[in-house]
Amino acid sequence: MGVTRPLRLVSSGPDETRKIAAAVADALRPGDLVALTGELGAGKTCFVQGAASALGVTDRVTSPSFLLRREYDGAVPVLHLDVYRLETLQEVVDLGYEDVVGGRWVTFIEWGDAMSTLLPADHLEVEFRLPDPAAQPGPGEDDLAEPRGIVVRPHGADWARRLAVLAADLLPWQDA
Repeated sequence: MGVTRPLRLVSSGPDETRKIAAAVADALRPGDLVALTGELGAGKTCFVQGAASALGVTDRVTSPSFLLRREYDGAVPVLHLDVYRLETLQEVVDLGYEDVVGGRWVTFIEWGDAMSTLLPADHLEVEFRLPDPAAQPGPGEDDLAEPRGIVVRPHGADWARRLAVLAADLLPWQDA
């Protein structure tokens, strides 16, 4: 069936993270859900910016941290959720989550691992890993430019098939 194991990628900074996201966006279609996981400030919103742009969104994409939900029109509409501040799965449902699965848009959920029991069997998980703290830049250096690990995990048979095809597009960023 091809690639069923995660793809391990390396991004050298925000621009590369957006390019990786644009490559992933080529495999996305309405109804898809992408769960974004990882540490605070590791690149989740940056990834959504790149994917949304590739999906035809022309509006500025910003973090939904305080609004919890943002919708963007594009060639493929984008729904961007942030569940970091939610304390219960019921709050996720109250946010309109039931309308998300199989909807007209591609949905990106920051902190998607916090609601793993609600995620559909077929979804894509993108995990962001900050650089090793021992390798952090010194005072005055730009920590956003430090390489980040990005792990792309398929969940379900559909995403395992799609990731096998997508692997070629992500080859420039694959970690040896």
